[in-house]
Amino acid sequence: MDIIHRNLFRLLRSGAFDEYEELEPMSPFKWRRLLQIAEIQGMASYIQLGVVSQRRTNNNLCIPETIIKQLYSVSSVIPNVNNTLMKVMQLNPHLSNYFLNRRLKRIKSEEESSSDGSVETLQLLNVIIYNVNQTLNKGLDIHGIIELGRFLRNRGDSVDFIKIESWLKHLGLSRMASLQGTVLIDVFHFELEEIPYMQKTERQAYALLMRTMQHTAFDTAETWHFRTRSNGMVENNGKILRRNLRRCLKYFKYCPWETISNFVRNFFKNLSEIEE
Repeated sequence: MDIIHRNLFRLLRSGAFDEYEELEPMSPFKWRRLLQIAEIQGMASYIQLGVVSQRRTNNNLCIPETIIKQLYSVSSVIPNVNNTLMKVMQLNPHLSNYFLNRRLKRIKSEEESSSDGSVETLQLLNVIIYNVNQTLNKGLDIHGIIELGRFLRNRGDSVDFIKIESWLKHLGLSRMASLQGTVLIDVFHFELEEIPYMQKTERQAYALLMRTMQHTAFDTAETWHFRTRSNGMVENNGKILRRNLRRCLKYFKYCPWETISNFVRNFFKNLSEIEE
């Protein structure tokens, strides 16, 4: 891990989980690069909170004032952390595979109508599935994983982890959930006991996260998938198609049926939205 990512993760841990770690001095160029990564990944507000947290602990902050001003211009209002967590808890994602999504609907229906149903347990399932969708469409989403960690820290004591483990197994998402949990352990210093539904740690989690962070800027540069040429022929964006196929193959072993279904669903969805 290079110094930019070390400082990035330290600021994220400070901003999201209020954990202080002394920052390493960097050149203005590297601080600007850190802000660029944070903005692309949708993490600028947590970096801002991290700076506020760092300032409370250390008056001699090694971040240049010009960089701090630039950060506040990117994220001008410090977010209400509780409101962000509430939005995550209210997510209602679905699965691309028809049969797995039907199982998901049944799980939700039975839990909501059960006399001993747990709202928090369903909310945790929704956060995990939201992160599954983000991973299959964009790669490991560090913002979503932060919200998963914050949910576990804030609401984990109200969750029925036996149900979560059973549901994930029934939906074929156990390894994908373990992948998300491993990022929390590797990057945000969670203990294994804080994520009781994890089957095992996934060795490739950190490498997959870093690959996503390094390639996001390039992956979002061209957004069209299919378009109609002047002669009426349909042209596909080969780069994006190959990128999506590589991502499909990369995450196939973590949830095979959902990965394939997601790829096929996106392919036909993009085909039906041909750019004129």
